[in-house]
Amino acid sequence: MAAHVIVLANRTAAAPELIEALVHRAERGPIVATLVMPAGGPGTAERAVAAERLEGALNAWRNAGITHCDGVVCDPVPLEALSEVWDPLRHDEVIVATLPGQSSKWIRADLPHAVARFTGVSVLHVVAHDPEDRLATSPAPAHEKAPLGPLSVLAWGGRHS
Repeated sequence: MAAHVIVLANRTAAAPELIEALVHRAERGPIVATLVMPAGGPGTAERAVAAERLEGALNAWRNAGITHCDGVVCDPVPLEALSEVWDPLRHDEVIVATLPGQSSKWIRADLPHAVARFTGVSVLHVVAHDPEDRLATSPAPAHEKAPLGPLSVLAWGGRHS
């Protein structure tokens, strides 16, 4: 029997880090994944944007081999969105995908722990980059290294005669 996994994600829904986590989870046993995507805000325009992102993410999941998946756009508040779909008799685990560090409102709100308290099931927190963010994919600038490497701090004082 397949495990029913809810994935709570928005901008990170099609991120390689999340897809890798789903593929890794599916290697342990068959899964049925449901993407719960909070709308970006109130109104039909925000829901339309989220629905387009959701379809793109589900296509990326299917291309990676996660064939049993569906999704739904829900309330803009992530925990409310999850509560619209969560069924403790049907769902077995949750994956929460957030942006890294303090750039993530979800991390600042401690969403992964709130989801664990709400559901009472195993919650995997995946930190992922926004695949639409061009800055996240640009290479880091090259830095020149000091010729002495870490020992260069010993040369700070200069030479004394």
